[in-house]
Amino acid sequence: MRHLVVVLPALILATAAQASTIAYGARVGMELTIVKKTGIGSTHASILAKHNRRKAGVFCREYGHDFSKDCIDAEMKSPLHFEITANCKTGKFTTFYGANMLFQGRNEGTDVTTDYLITSIDDNVVLDGSGASGYDYTLEQFKALCPNRVK
Repeated sequence: MRHLVVVLPALILATAAQASTIAYGARVGMELTIVKKTGIGSTHASILAKHNRRKAGVFCREYGHDFSKDCIDAEMKSPLHFEITANCKTGKFTTFYGANMLFQGRNEGTDVTTDYLITSIDDNVVLDGSGASGYDYTLEQFKALCPNRVK
């Protein structure tokens, strides 16, 4: 019984320390720590996130092969919007880059080879699923905001 009393607080602290993250880019370490979620699945869904020095360090080491503090400092200053929002009914949402997007549901036989159609409203371009389009992390952001729309 004494062992349980000692182990239980340690497990609680470990779980609290493992905050969830969300990708803002396709490369390793391009993740933000989620601070707050509100209205998930609604017409006013919102996720507030913040940079994480540890993840910035992973990005610098694994992608940039740069082990310097300067690299981490530069990554921490990446020009991001730290709140993403969505209207899950209309499919309109924003990304951590500040882009305005439209989730159009399952892809029903278009030339695009993605499972779902997502259009950049700002550029009037359908994301094609390539790494350059940002489809994967953009879909991840929408799914975090509107989980019932992506199955």
